[in-house]
Amino acid sequence: MTNPRLYPAGKSRSLASIVVLLATLLAISSCATTGLGGLSGSAEKRAERLARDGQHQEAAGAYIGLATNAVESERDRLTLLAVEQWLDAGDVSRARRGLASMQMPGTGSLLAIWHTNTAALSLYRGDADAALQILEPLSRRSLSLRDRLRVEALRADSWIQKQDPTRAVELMKQRESWLGSSREIERNRNRLWQGLLFSNPQVLRKAAQITTDDQTRGWLTLGSLATSTGQQGIGWSNGIFRWREANPGHPALIVIGEAETFDSELLNYPRKIALLLPLTGRSAAAGKAIQNGFLGAYFATASALDDRQAVRIYDVNSAGGASAAYQNAVTDGAEFVVGPLLKNNVTELANDILVPVPVLTLNYLPDGTLAPPGLYQFALAPEDEAASAARRALGDGYTRAVALVPNNDWGRRVLRSFATEFEGLGGLLLDYRNYTPDEQDFSNEIEILMGLSGSAQRYRRLKANIGGLLQFDPRRRQDAEFIFLAAAAGPGRLLKSQLKFHYSGDLPAYSTSSVNSLDGRSNSDLNGIMFADTPWLVDPQPWIRYLPQTYSEYWPEERRLSRLHAMGYDAYNLIASLYAYRGGEMTELNGATGELFLDQKGRVHRRLAWAQFQRGEAVALPAQEELGGPIRDISDENEQLAPDAVDDPPWDIELLEL
Repeated sequence: MTNPRLYPAGKSRSLASIVVLLATLLAISSCATTGLGGLSGSAEKRAERLARDGQHQEAAGAYIGLATNAVESERDRLTLLAVEQWLDAGDVSRARRGLASMQMPGTGSLLAIWHTNTAALSLYRGDADAALQILEPLSRRSLSLRDRLRVEALRADSWIQKQDPTRAVELMKQRESWLGSSREIERNRNRLWQGLLFSNPQVLRKAAQITTDDQTRGWLTLGSLATSTGQQGIGWSNGIFRWREANPGHPALIVIGEAETFDSELLNYPRKIALLLPLTGRSAAAGKAIQNGFLGAYFATASALDDRQAVRIYDVNSAGGASAAYQNAVTDGAEFVVGPLLKNNVTELANDILVPVPVLTLNYLPDGTLAPPGLYQFALAPEDEAASAARRALGDGYTRAVALVPNNDWGRRVLRSFATEFEGLGGLLLDYRNYTPDEQDFSNEIEILMGLSGSAQRYRRLKANIGGLLQFDPRRRQDAEFIFLAAAAGPGRLLKSQLKFHYSGDLPAYSTSSVNSLDGRSNSDLNGIMFADTPWLVDPQPWIRYLPQTYSEYWPEERRLSRLHAMGYDAYNLIASLYAYRGGEMTELNGATGELFLDQKGRVHRRLAWAQFQRGEAVALPAQEELGGPIRDISDENEQLAPDAVDDPPWDIELLEL
C-alpha cells in the first residue's frame, strides 16, 4: 500500500470491494484465522488475536513476518493467511502481490485457502462470475468448518454483487446453522445486513415480492426500506415501526436493535406539503431539476408511510410571486412549505409575511437579514465549500496558504469564507490575487502571487551590476504550502496549466465544486486539484448509489444540474426533521448534498465530500481520519499542458442570481 502521507488516495472503492470488505470486517474475522495445523507459538497467537479484533492490516504484518522465517509448506501457509488478512483489510495490491509470490498448492488443506483468496480478488475486480466458478465447486467438497464458513460468506458476497439478494440471504441463513456462539451468529447477521445495504432497493423490493419464505422476505423488505431511506427520516421511522409489527421475533432485530426506540416525534409528519418553484421563465430548468429530485425522494419514502402524503406544486411565477404562492398553499391546507428558490423570492417571502406554516426556503436570506420564526433556509452555498476547503487543508497538515479568486461577487464571497474559516482555525492566508475569468493569460496575477516578479527584478539588477549573460531560474515563494484556487472549470484548466508553467505546479490545490463542471470535456488539465462537492456526484452513500445514474437516464438534459437533483432530494428529507424539531435541535442528516445540520439562525449547512481529478476523472477521496497525513498534488509529468479557450461557466455560476 502506498504511503498516504506521500501520495493521493486511489480510486473510490467499487461496490465489489465494499461488499467484500464489509463482509470480512464484520464476520469472517471471527473464524478465518485459525492455523490449519494448530497454533504454534505466541507470535501466531498474537496474529490470530489481531485478526479476531478486526486489526487485519496488523495481523497480515504479523503473519508475513512469521512467513519470512519459515520454510516450504509452513511459509506458504503463513503467506496465505497474510493474504487473507490483507484482503480483509482492503489492501488488494499487497494481497495480489503476496498470492503471486507463491505457487498454487497442488493438494491438501492449503488449496482451499488459495481458492478463497483468489475468489475474493475476483470480487474486488467486480467479477462475481469468476468468483463463483471457484466457490461453487468448492462448496460441494468436504471442507473444514473454518474453510466452509469462508466459502459460504464469499458465495453470499458474489450473489449480492450479482443482484440476487434472495440467494445471499439463503446462504447466510445456512451459514448461521454452523456457528456455535451468539457472538458469531450476531456477526453473521451483521454481515448479511451490510451486504443488503449495498444492494439496489428496487432489486430488494422485487425479490421480497416473489419469495415464499417469511424470514427471507423480512430480510429483503427491511433491506429495501433501509436502502431507499438511508435509515433516516420519516420513511425509515414509520417503516421500521410497521416492519417490527409485521415481523415479531425476526433475526434481523439483532442488527437494528430490538430494544431501540424511535423518537415518537418522528412518527408525526406533515400530510400535505407544498413545493414552490419557478417552473416557467429563466429559472425553469433549475426549478424542474429540483422538482425531480424532490419527487424522487417522496416516492422512495411514500410506500413506507402508514398515511400517505400529498405534494402540491406551485409555479411561483404563475402564482404572482413567492408571497402569493405561499398564501395559496396555506389556503389549500399545506402543513409544510418548501421553496421558493430564487434569492429575491426568499427575501420577498421573509419580508411580507408571518409564517403560520413552517417553510424551508431553497436559498439563503442576505447576510444580516433576520429570518422570522418558522422559516428555515437551505442552499448549495459556495461559502460552505470554501470553508470545507479550509478545514480539509488544515486537516492535511497545511497552515500557510495563498489564493487565486475571480474578481466578482462570487469570488469575494468564497475568499471571505475561506479566509475566515482558515485563519479562525489557526491557519495563515499569506496573500491572494483576483483574476478576470474571461481572460486567458493569468501570468501577471500568478507571478505577483508566487513572488516570481520579485525574482525577475533581482535578476535584472544583478545582470546590470555584473554585466554579461547569467544563468537564471526563477524561484517561486517558498512560504506557501498550498493554493486555494476558486475557479470554474474553464479558467481552472488555464490556471492549473499556467501555475505549472510558472514553477508552481507542485503546490497542492484545493477548490470548490465549481471546478467540476460536468460538461463532458476531459479534465486532464485539472489533474491534481482537490475539490469539495456533493456526495451525490463524487462519493454517493450506499442508499443513493443508484440514484445519479437513474436520474441521468430519465433526465439526460439535466445532467449539469445534478446537484439540484440532490438538493431536491435532501429538501424532502429535511421536512420531517424540521417539522419534528420545531424550535429545538435538528438531528443531523446524512444527505445527498452532504452532512446536513442546522445553525441557530435557521440555516441548514453542509459538510461536503471530497474528490480529486486523477487521469482526467473525479475520484473520491477518503475521509481525513482514514488518511493519516496530507495528500500531495499529482500531475502527468510527461504531459505538455497548453492553455485552451475558456469553457462555458459551470451550473453554479449560471445560477448565481438564484
